[in-house]
Amino acid sequence: MAGSIAITVEGGIARLALTNPERRNAISSTMWRALSAFAQEAGRRTDIRVAVLRGAGDLAFSGGADISDFDSARSDASGAQSYDDLVEQACSAIEGLAFPTVAVIRGACVGAGAALAASCDMRIAADDAFFAIPAARLGLGYDPRGLGRVLRAFGSQGARQLFFTADRLPAERAYMTGAVDLIAPAAEVDALAERTLHRIAENAPLTLKAAKLAIRAAEGGSQSLTGEAKRATALANASSDYREGRLAFSEKRAPRFSGS
Repeated sequence: MAGSIAITVEGGIARLALTNPERRNAISSTMWRALSAFAQEAGRRTDIRVAVLRGAGDLAFSGGADISDFDSARSDASGAQSYDDLVEQACSAIEGLAFPTVAVIRGACVGAGAALAASCDMRIAADDAFFAIPAARLGLGYDPRGLGRVLRAFGSQGARQLFFTADRLPAERAYMTGAVDLIAPAAEVDALAERTLHRIAENAPLTLKAAKLAIRAAEGGSQSLTGEAKRATALANASSDYREGRLAFSEKRAPRFSGS
């Protein structure tokens, strides 16, 4: 099966690259499974403070789900449901990571690629990038779970535009609606992303985890998620990092957080 996920971890930053250049980084079944496997492994690690997802090269974050899978894995309603479950498992796993996630978008961010980008906490885009969800041009029913994720990122009107017209939504427009957090000229977007990633990685990881849980709970999460957020907040408030943050502030120096 074509495509892979290139993964490296260094300096507290996990870097994931969707790598399927012959198909503009379309995401194959193998790649969806690799994303889920990364999330499972990352949950056991303490050295990751932020993760970044991007597409290999400059042409596309992702051209969507790899359509070459469809004849074998998505040829009927039963197969389509199984495939949707595979995609949902990966997107949900990325969304549920304890640390912040950032999608860096160059070029095309299409279909399931847009849903994956919407699974991340932040999106940074080149000003010539664009989003599109062409399901209506394929006669494809879109899984409500993935659609809901797009709705949360792009808003109800943005989701309507993407799904009803199947037209491109330029990154500049997405930035104006809040679907894109930061935007820069294509030649500068990588530098902007690196500054943002390092700024996040320097912050207190227990606070980041507590904040991410609290945000998800406030957005309409379950009662159990609210309880988890409260426990994470209490843990951060009792941590040595909180003591280090106060000491660093009084000493007018940069804090050195350990995640404990």
